[in-house]
Amino acid sequence: MEFINRIELAEIIYKRVNDEKFHLSKQFTESKEAIGYFFLDNLLPEEMAAELYKVFPKQDQMVLKKSIKEDKFVAVQMNLYNPVLEEIIYAFQDRRIVELIGEICQIKDPIPDEFLYAGGLSMMGNKQFLNPHLDNSHDKDRERWRVLNLLYYVTPNWKEEYGGNLELWPNGLRKNQITIHSKFNRLAVMVTHNKSLHSVSPVVYDGFRCCISNYYFSKTPVLATDKFHVTSFRARPEHKFTDILLKMDTFLRMNIRKIFKKGIKANPHVYKK
Repeated sequence: MEFINRIELAEIIYKRVNDEKFHLSKQFTESKEAIGYFFLDNLLPEEMAAELYKVFPKQDQMVLKKSIKEDKFVAVQMNLYNPVLEEIIYAFQDRRIVELIGEICQIKDPIPDEFLYAGGLSMMGNKQFLNPHLDNSHDKDRERWRVLNLLYYVTPNWKEEYGGNLELWPNGLRKNQITIHSKFNRLAVMVTHNKSLHSVSPVVYDGFRCCISNYYFSKTPVLATDKFHVTSFRARPEHKFTDILLKMDTFLRMNIRKIFKKGIKANPHVYKK
């Protein structure tokens, strides 16, 4: 496929989202009282989406994050990879797309993140997972509130039963989650605030679920009750002992941040241009 740049990609994405604006707004409005979200299939022409998967970095080119919190591969230093991957990430930061998604999600003046703090590329294979958590509330400089997650899935023929799906827990871990299939060529967008608990279900298939991520920020939080917090993990309902450990971990890290406002060391997951 001929190389396509972020301007051309943004044109395609903007038209696709705008064409479905009414339905996406309805989907978000119906869910906004808990964790607002929408998803849109067939975002790009199929051959373009397949090409993104084809050039996705392999495990040895990515960073493995493995703990009781999560097990996944991530990448953010985009100049190390096929340039089309950087183009698609920054296409989502086109001003018209940012404003359009902000309008759909009722977020005033969303701001994209050129440094891709906690964004970029992620990949999960067999037995990998991401436990329920609240995303950290702010950007890398603790100046803006995180308000939206944009997750674009690019693994062809990825079935829901393979796992690796986005899960929303609007009523907490004691109630059933909402599962959003990480379907090929699907864009999922969810709001982030102090109650937007979410996870990625364990992969149970010998393959890799690949995702391209962006986060939007704002000068004001989504909810008036939102407060600063670090990334706060919980365990899945069946893992009660792990849940105790994770709650202790969050408590300790929050207390450290009361002393060191920006943390003891900078988060390395930032695009160093």
